[in-house]
Amino acid sequence: MSIGMKRGTVCLEEHQDAWEQSAIETIAELHKALSGLDADIQHVGSTSVKAVKAKPIIDIAVAADDLDEVVARSSRLAEYGIIFRFDERPVHLLYVKGDLERDTRTHHIHVVRKGSGEWINYLNFRDYLNADMNAARRYEAVKLELAELYPDDRELYTEKKSGTVARLLQEAAKWREKNPN
Repeated sequence: MSIGMKRGTVCLEEHQDAWEQSAIETIAELHKALSGLDADIQHVGSTSVKAVKAKPIIDIAVAADDLDEVVARSSRLAEYGIIFRFDERPVHLLYVKGDLERDTRTHHIHVVRKGSGEWINYLNFRDYLNADMNAARRYEAVKLELAELYPDDRELYTEKKSGTVARLLQEAAKWREKNPN
């Protein structure tokens, strides 16, 4: 299984079923570390979309009522190799897993408030792209083009695909209205 990538770089790979297994294992670790918190934890991002190539970094979203309670468990999360990266409260916390000495990330764990727009977007985007092959292929085409143009500049890669992501999120919201579950 290919998992992990040097921070700042972009390399897309064919979807791998092993990504799902890695997400399941990390989600189990998160449930242990966050035991007692009412948190919803899900595999999101491109590695959760079977039809598209993706950066081999597993994105996991955690929806919690109280971000302060998650931060209070940072040392417990670190026992599982889940390291606090940055704090953008009240909206978002980021934790990472990987070989930090080599500046390689294998997992990004995004912590957001339950019911927030960020949480809804994570789920809608994943579910829509898994349900609509044409939307998934459009997204993949943009990603492939940008990965070729910006293999060593992940910030610019992300910035340049933001318009496409915004359009797909709008489509996903309309799709969700028709497909509530």
